[in-house]
Amino acid sequence: EVQLVESGGGFVQAGGSLRLSCTPSGLTSHDYAIGWFRQAPGKEREAVALINSIYDDIYYQDSVKGRFTISRDSANKTVYLEMSILEPEDTAAYQCAVGTYAGLGFDSSPVLLKSYTYKYWGQGTQITVSS
Repeated sequence: EVQLVESGGGFVQAGGSLRLSCTPSGLTSHDYAIGWFRQAPGKEREAVALINSIYDDIYYQDSVKGRFTISRDSANKTVYLEMSILEPEDTAAYQCAVGTYAGLGFDSSPVLLKSYTYKYWGQGTQITVSS
């Protein structure tokens, strides 16, 4: 059984920082895409930051570039999302997800940015940024 255990998140004032982590277990593939999606009330779910489990292929949504950093610890498969200079617009429910990594990478394969590509999902965590 595949499980994604998430931690982190919470409430922070604008300009503050938070860190999310996601540890997958039960995966049979060593090559996959993993990262975070978020969904704010009344908005569609969107990819925030994604990373390949083996290669140095990383995606950031334009609105978080320069503020968020995704990284992985290959030893324990844990992926981290360091979020800084948080803005009220970052307020959303964040979920870790794992999906098949195929195609030519995040920049060349738009399907890798779609939530339907991701088969496994964590329990999610709420991030609220106050102004």
